[in-house]
Amino acid sequence: MKQILKEYNVEQDVMTLFCDNLSAINISKNHVQHSRTMHIDIRHHFIRELVEDKIVNLEHIATEKELADIFTKALNAAQFEKLRSALGVCICSVLKIKIEYYLMHI
Repeated sequence: MKQILKEYNVEQDVMTLFCDNLSAINISKNHVQHSRTMHIDIRHHFIRELVEDKIVNLEHIATEKELADIFTKALNAAQFEKLRSALGVCICSVLKIKIEYYLMHI
């Protein structure tokens, strides 16, 4: 991703990734190997190395605000609308009317 930004002449020192899993964030920041992380394959420590090298910064975000969920999870209509709106994606009014009509007759 950083390479793509560089091709568009956008320089960014540290990339911020938002994550709703506090345990994952804590594991990435802690240099000590805990017994519960012993089973994690070495290839999965890639993010930890990026955090240590200050290439990536992990920040916590509330689960309800995790935009990636719209692409990865089955959501109820209210949560879908909320995340879709947060992404800045809107639907045309004709389609919206058809969807509302459909939802009223389910």
